[in-house]
Amino acid sequence: MTFFDQPRAVWAVAFAAVVSFMGLGLVDPILPAIATDLHASPSQVELLFTSYFAITGLSMLVTSAVASRIGAKRTLLAGLFLIVVFAGLAGASGSIGAIVGLRAGWGLGNALFIATALSVIIGSASGGVAGAVMLYEAALGLGISVGPLLGGELGSISWRGPFFGVAVLMTIAFVATAVLLERSPKPAPHERISVLDPLRALRHRATRGSGLVAVFYNFGFFTLLAYSPFPLKLGIHELGYVFCAWGVLLAVFAVFVAPAISRRFGDIAGLAGALAGIAAVLAVMAVGHASQTVLIVSVIAAGAFLGVTNTLMTQVVMESAPVARPVASAAYSFVRFCGGAIAPFVAGKLGEHVSVQAPFYLGAVMTALSIVVLYAYRTALVPVRDEQPLLGDEFDTELDEAPELAAA
Repeated sequence: MTFFDQPRAVWAVAFAAVVSFMGLGLVDPILPAIATDLHASPSQVELLFTSYFAITGLSMLVTSAVASRIGAKRTLLAGLFLIVVFAGLAGASGSIGAIVGLRAGWGLGNALFIATALSVIIGSASGGVAGAVMLYEAALGLGISVGPLLGGELGSISWRGPFFGVAVLMTIAFVATAVLLERSPKPAPHERISVLDPLRALRHRATRGSGLVAVFYNFGFFTLLAYSPFPLKLGIHELGYVFCAWGVLLAVFAVFVAPAISRRFGDIAGLAGALAGIAAVLAVMAVGHASQTVLIVSVIAAGAFLGVTNTLMTQVVMESAPVARPVASAAYSFVRFCGGAIAPFVAGKLGEHVSVQAPFYLGAVMTALSIVVLYAYRTALVPVRDEQPLLGDEFDTELDEAPELAAA
């Protein structure tokens, strides 16, 4: 049995995962076009990211509870349906306020989908868990890299094109998943997760510490992702190519390089080094903001550090949390997305009223602070899992969610 010998249901979910992960960078190439056509300021356009990430974070409090009550397939289909609806409506909208609101609905659908996609692939794939995870990460990398490219190509026709494109592709994924994926059994009452469980998990130092590290790191990450298209001053096609290269480097380093760094230096040391790299890149972008070449090279190079950071953060969160993995993942994602969601809007305001380089300086400082927080919590962020599963881990095979990978 080879890696490619998978049931059709697995390929259907993997295809949907690719399209879902496209949403991360899909709008990057069309941000300037939206601002021009809808007469919006950069900070107003940045709200497309703020609403998306904020609702994704808040939704993480309920995704585990929903999936533990209605089952993985229904949760998956609900997420796909919401993405289809809100992406299509966003493409048909005529005001920046409407698109911002609809991106929030898109974030809810994406949260429901990514919270269950990995568990469904693991449950249906052949070749064991390792092969299933590799397939999921391949879908992640393909989606992150292709999203900006598709956004650039469709956006060159109209800024509405990428939204309609996602709606069409997700409709295909919805039908394929509904037909090919077998109905999952309804979880037993004792397997249900409360909406409050992720909040309770934050009482644990390890879960709280990993979330705080991610908040500061994501401030820098979201600043680079959402703000850099404006000072780059490139056309839609060119922006698509730059962020496609960024996504390819992110995926390669997340899948192949990060595990080697973890084995060689350990998760904490490797994570600190990657965070320092992100802070340095943002500082270089601030200093060299007048050079288009410096900005292009910096954006692409940042993908390498972001890929390593995302993978090592995932490992740290999953290994150090003293609660069930679905709960730990939901708590961590709630903190990181909600906290980091303010970065795009703040970056836009600083760029408008202070200077072009001010958002990059702030992003560099915030990312540097994540290293300080990582050091402060280093004794708590150590593996606690052994062969004996913690309370609630019997549910991991049904709902071993990994939403932190979708914002990579």
